[in-house]
Amino acid sequence: MMQFLPGDTAMRIAAGRYGPDGITIEIAKNVRNEIGLDRPLFQQYYDSLIRLVNLDLGYSLVSGEKVIDELKVQLGYSLYLAFYAFFFSIIIAIPIGIYTGSKQNGIADNLSQFVSVSIRALPPFILGLILIIIFSVYLNILPTAGFEDWTYMILPALTLSLGMAAVSSRLTRDSMISVVSSSYYSYGRYKGLDNKTLIKRHGIKNAAIPIISFLGLQSIYLIEGVVVVETVFAFPGIGHALLHAVIARDIPMIQGSILTMGILFVLINILADVLNAYLDPRIGEKNAKR
Repeated sequence: MMQFLPGDTAMRIAAGRYGPDGITIEIAKNVRNEIGLDRPLFQQYYDSLIRLVNLDLGYSLVSGEKVIDELKVQLGYSLYLAFYAFFFSIIIAIPIGIYTGSKQNGIADNLSQFVSVSIRALPPFILGLILIIIFSVYLNILPTAGFEDWTYMILPALTLSLGMAAVSSRLTRDSMISVVSSSYYSYGRYKGLDNKTLIKRHGIKNAAIPIISFLGLQSIYLIEGVVVVETVFAFPGIGHALLHAVIARDIPMIQGSILTMGILFVLINILADVLNAYLDPRIGEKNAKR
């Protein structure tokens, strides 16, 4: 796909290395020969697959550093950001979802639905800019961009987590309504259990099963959002690096970044499946019968 983008890839890479003022046709030609862009596309693709089998992601065409070494640093920042985003989304969505699910069609439920739809309708970069204007420009209590300490993590993590929590809170609410209307929940009421005990014993665990499945799917939003949010906040993670690699046509860096994101997506969904099997023993029994 990178090969079919308009413009000269060798010229872009040379501009990334030497700056736009230091480019000549001769330099671009040398870069093209050096990185093998003069070879057939199939040969380039075959060589990259051979390197991948040998766990060699190659070297950045711009910086000259090993792709795997750069990804180690960038991935650490992105995982740090993703962890906080997941954490924030859970502590926001789960309590709201449980409360509104147990108070169906009340004022809190309707208000929660309005806020969730409004936040989810906003693209991450718009939401990020709104948070920057509020907390960095007007209130001046949080840094705008970059990364120096934990305070630089708050706004990008909050931007990602609000979009995730907007959907997770409604799913938690619907799941909680399903639990509240179930026969075992009604039986608990007949036994004289109060609402708090019912939610603790029967509500949370049973409502968590579809929520965890959805959190696995939320990893798609998280991975997509990381690219946008890290760019908005100039956060030094893998998403920010991917965008710069696309602009600079740094093909090995793009391949390594996308491969890493794909592996993360698979691992998150495997973890979600394992947690579901733990919470719902029926899943393990079905798989055993197969």
